[in-house]
Amino acid sequence: MNANTAHPDVNRAAVPPAPDWSEEDRARADHYALLAQLFYAPPDALLLAALATTGKSLAHGTGPLAAAWTALADSAAQADPDAVQDEYERLFVAIGKPEVTLCGSYYQTGFLHEEPLADLRDDLARLGLGRRAGIGETEDHVAALSEVMRHLVVTGPDAAGLARQHEFFVRHLQPWYGALCDALAQQEGFYARVGALTRAFLDIESEAFSFD
Repeated sequence: MNANTAHPDVNRAAVPPAPDWSEEDRARADHYALLAQLFYAPPDALLLAALATTGKSLAHGTGPLAAAWTALADSAAQADPDAVQDEYERLFVAIGKPEVTLCGSYYQTGFLHEEPLADLRDDLARLGLGRRAGIGETEDHVAALSEVMRHLVVTGPDAAGLARQHEFFVRHLQPWYGALCDALAQQEGFYARVGALTRAFLDIESEAFSFD
C-alpha cells in the first residue's frame, strides 16, 4: 500500500535531506499519509484493494490499532468505490453544514475560520509551510494537518524535529481529534472505520508525546 500522496493543501518550502529514520517513524509517516489521503478524497478501487490486503498484514496484536486495522481492511474488502464516494460526499461535502466537519476550528470554537486557524497559519509560516493556491479547504482540515505531521516526521526524526512534531501535534491536532472521531463513530459505513483507525493511531501519538 502506497499512502505517500502529499495533500495539496501543503506547500512545502525546500528542506534539507532527512537523516536516517527508524522503521517506527516510517510507519508513523505512512499512517499520517494515509489519513491525509482518505480525508482529502474518497479512496478509489486500487486504494480500497490495497487497504483490504495490506491492512490485514498490519492487523497484528490485540491493541486498538490492530483492531482498527482489521475492521478497516474488512470494510475495504466489501466496499464499492461508488458507494464510498457517495458516503464521502454525504458526510463531508454539502451545501451549508456537512454531517461531519473536518476542520479543527469548528471543534475548538463551534465556528469555522476562528482564532485556532489564525494560530495555525502563524505556526505553518514559521515552519516554512503554507496553503497551495486554488485549494478550497483551509489549513485546519484534518487531511492538511495529517500531511503536515507526515512532513515533520519525514524531515525531522532528530531531537529538534521531534520537538517540532510534539509542539505541532499538541497545538493543532490533540485538542480536537477525539471530537472528530466521536462524530465519525456515530456514522455507519467505511468512514466510521476510518475514524476508528484515526483515533487508535492518534491516541498512540498523544501518549508518546506525553512522555517527551
